[in-house]
Amino acid sequence: MTEKHHIIPVWFFVGVLFVIYGVLILGSGLAHWSHPAPGVELANLHAPVWWGALLIVLGVMSYALIRLVGVAGQ
Repeated sequence: MTEKHHIIPVWFFVGVLFVIYGVLILGSGLAHWSHPAPGVELANLHAPVWWGALLIVLGVMSYALIRLVGVAGQ
């Protein structure tokens, strides 16, 4: 009975949440791209699109870092 228990780091779940939130925010930003809210200043910057993309990139980087550290730590 030699079972190896693997501990999943909390940063894995943080990365997953970043990707999920990033996809949701990016989707809403793309949906509002052609129909911006009236009277909103700086709506042409499309902040939800940028923030959604940033969260997706951070989530993927977090996952990649966990994989690299996990492989290097074995």
